[in-house]
Amino acid sequence: MANKEASVAELTELFRNSTAVLLTEYRGLTVSQLGQLRTSIREDASYAVVKNTLTKIAANEAGIASFDDELAGPSAIAFVHGDPVAVAKGLRDFAKANPLLVIKGGYFDGNPLTAAEVIKLAELESREVLLGKLAGAFKASLFGAAYMFNAPLAQAVRTVDALRDKQESAS
Repeated sequence: MANKEASVAELTELFRNSTAVLLTEYRGLTVSQLGQLRTSIREDASYAVVKNTLTKIAANEAGIASFDDELAGPSAIAFVHGDPVAVAKGLRDFAKANPLLVIKGGYFDGNPLTAAEVIKLAELESREVLLGKLAGAFKASLFGAAYMFNAPLAQAVRTVDALRDKQESAS
């Protein structure tokens, strides 16, 4: 009984400290395949095989009630501590190569996610790419503003040069 309480407390902490939680079913996968999956997402998440009853209790204690219906069969959870998009991509890619891995859903930013929403999350570009695009957009708008401020000055210089050339040719 004390062991179960310790497991629930540990799972509750994992739920509370995770930026996202992605629920999967791993029925039919080998230990080495699970090891490959863990290795592929290790940088941003920890992947744990869980007992459904204890996980329901821990999720409810952490304020997550969306897993109650999805916790059936052999379940494993990716507790994300890094980039949720990278973990969702890792799970999606592994599921494509190993169809026995089923993405059941998740929980991100205070909202439950369906399996389809987890796949949509995986289709997003990485954080670095999005930040690069944002920086490029800022840079482009700054260049546009600089050009707009320089245009009247450049036009005035061309007008003065044209007047000077006209006066020199008239004299």
